[in-house]
Amino acid sequence: MSHRHYSIQDSPIPQIDIRLLSISLCIDDKDWSSVFHTHHFTELFYVLEGAGKFLLRDETLKIKAGDLLVIPPYLEHTERSGPNTPLKYYALGLDGIAFQSMDDPGSVKVFSNFDCQPSVGDLIGQIYREVKTESYGSDMVCQNLLEILVVMLIRSQQLIPIPISSARMSKECAVIKEYLDANYAEHITLDTLTRLTHMNKYYMAHSFAKFTGLSPIQYLNQRRMETACQLLKDTDFSISDIASSTGFSSQSYFSQTFRKYYGITPIKYRQSHAED
Repeated sequence: MSHRHYSIQDSPIPQIDIRLLSISLCIDDKDWSSVFHTHHFTELFYVLEGAGKFLLRDETLKIKAGDLLVIPPYLEHTERSGPNTPLKYYALGLDGIAFQSMDDPGSVKVFSNFDCQPSVGDLIGQIYREVKTESYGSDMVCQNLLEILVVMLIRSQQLIPIPISSARMSKECAVIKEYLDANYAEHITLDTLTRLTHMNKYYMAHSFAKFTGLSPIQYLNQRRMETACQLLKDTDFSISDIASSTGFSSQSYFSQTFRKYYGITPIKYRQSHAED
């Protein structure tokens, strides 16, 4: 008979107030064109199936099943499936933490493959199922699973956890930005945002401009223009369809605004970006 005994030692791990904000299971449908966007929180992006590209403003990464990316707050990004390899992925929003590489402290993102460590995907899947079922104690189970996931990520990738607060942008301004990012196709006015945040209209506009450099309406128009550019380049939607899907009341007003922004018409822009 053999017997091995191990004592549990206290580990000097700094306490981080980490919280799961959201978790989504997404499948990249052919009729959906993802656009550049940001979050006020850290996002974990884990690829379950498929392959494609993960785009940052100044870099493009090839991604496949087993890849996990950590996107820090306010870093613009989007994803693209391959021609015959639609992406299926989990996206988790985390508050209270960011990560820094020990080897590259200046890096703002983490990109790693866990194909040989299926437990990472299993953990995320468990978190998703707990959130979805809302069983007794689900919030506690999710918190514990999340902390295990974060420890595994830190340990395997040699990362330094950094406590952060999404309050770098005020809560109200973050709500406005998320609302504009998600609802730019709708008719939105300052009164809409005032009702959303219960703030004074002029104070709200001033606060938002302080954090973003743009008024809410300027940010909304910029968001619409960026989306229109991507749709013009990546789809064969008609100009009329693009105008309506980006929140413009008419094709002529869309064309007029587009030309004011970029100096050319939407048709010319599409032609200049057409593949040879």
